[in-house]
Amino acid sequence: MSEVRLAAEPRTEFGKGAARRARRAGLVPGVVYGHGQAPVHLNLPGHDLMMALKTPNVLISLPIEGKNEFVLPKAVQRDPIKGNLEHVDLLLVKRGEKVTVEIPVLTEGELAPGGNLLEHVLNALPVEAEATHLPENVTVSVEGLEAGSSIHAKDIVLPKGTTLAVDEDAVVLHVVAAQVEAVAEEAEEGEETAATAEGAEA
Repeated sequence: MSEVRLAAEPRTEFGKGAARRARRAGLVPGVVYGHGQAPVHLNLPGHDLMMALKTPNVLISLPIEGKNEFVLPKAVQRDPIKGNLEHVDLLLVKRGEKVTVEIPVLTEGELAPGGNLLEHVLNALPVEAEATHLPENVTVSVEGLEAGSSIHAKDIVLPKGTTLAVDEDAVVLHVVAAQVEAVAEEAEEGEETAATAEGAEA
């Protein structure tokens, strides 16, 4: 996985007023915690942080108390209307340490003909891997799958060093039969209702 280096400065002011001033300056308030250490409060460059967070489970290198440390994003708060970053919680990690994260499930291939639908029961798969070697995603082939077919967690090939952190029998993807007939019946019922209403008005 890629490593992103970000600048950071200690955050000495707290409260809503201080947070607003930081955001006006293009900074995002954040807190780093983990390994039994006292939380470290920082301000991070907003644009660079936003770009880094486009990568799921991105590994971020930050200068913290004179040392470069690795962190993973754990909770991100955004403005509900504008979508701007408002605050970020970061988890301190070490090389060789195992962590549990969720990685996006991507699909490739075409289902068997028939207009069936692919249901993502799990959009992200919980896995355990070394903190500095987390996979960005996992790709699953759905080529030729027919209605009623399912792909379970144990069916997915994971990158080396990555293990499941969910029941191996958990359903990740499921193919649902097309609802063409049901939709047609509903349309016919709608037409009959409309015709009845028109007759009543006449």
